[in-house]
Amino acid sequence: MSETSKPVRLRLNDLLAEAGLAPLDCALAGRFEDYLSLILRWNTRVNLTGIREEDGIRTRHFVESIACARALPTGIATLLDFGSGAGFPGIPIALCRPEIAVTLAESQGKKAAFLREALRVLGVSASVHSGRAEALRAGFDCITLRAVDKMDLAVQAASRLVSPGGWLALMTTGKELEALKAAAGAEFAWTPQVLLPGDEDRLLGLAEREISLPV
Repeated sequence: MSETSKPVRLRLNDLLAEAGLAPLDCALAGRFEDYLSLILRWNTRVNLTGIREEDGIRTRHFVESIACARALPTGIATLLDFGSGAGFPGIPIALCRPEIAVTLAESQGKKAAFLREALRVLGVSASVHSGRAEALRAGFDCITLRAVDKMDLAVQAASRLVSPGGWLALMTTGKELEALKAAAGAEFAWTPQVLLPGDEDRLLGLAEREISLPV
């Protein structure tokens, strides 16, 4: 079977294997296939992602987001995907970690509409906040950020929504991480970086918000 004729679920698992990641089971791989079809269809009229080729979406968006989902610590009950866009990494996290209640925050109305449709089609029990994530008041066990405009300001705002003992998860580059650490503030203790598959400079920065002890 040629590479181009393989079903999406097999091609995605090939990429996961190349990245040293375990494959998806058949049912979960099929849901990613449905997700890809939806992205391609909506991307013709809504600018969900600048990557418009099937292979690019699989390699840059799916594999990277699946790696993030698997690297998140255990014990996370609630997660906010800050500036979710086309749903990365929030929807893959909801698919791969169904024990986590995921909220997708997206201020652009058309993208928020896509996210709602994606959740409906995929049967994912996540929720969409159609507005600026900064307006939320609830604390979250984890907040993810990936390819957000003005990332340093977004991290600064997101850090205030992380519950004590919760996690900040930044999908970024080694070059940008130090500035983002500074934006997060001194309340966060950073763990060793997790390299993301694909681009050698892409990584996941994970930081736990330390609980302030009484003086």
